[in-house]
Amino acid sequence: MIDARGLICPMPVVMVQKEVKQNAPTQLEVLVDDRCAVENITRFAKNSGYQVETTEDGSEFRLSLSK
Repeated sequence: MIDARGLICPMPVVMVQKEVKQNAPTQLEVLVDDRCAVENITRFAKNSGYQVETTEDGSEFRLSLSK
């Protein structure tokens, strides 16, 4: 799980890119509180072959990436 709440782009995307590059997880949960980060992480994940499910809880978002 990556907790990127409180961070603004590009840091959440960089954190996800690093995890994908180092560990190539089949599933990854990401927490963010910035809508821009949701859009950018989703775009990166889909380009990297992941499916993305997003759930919103108030001002926080949980992205579930899976291959």
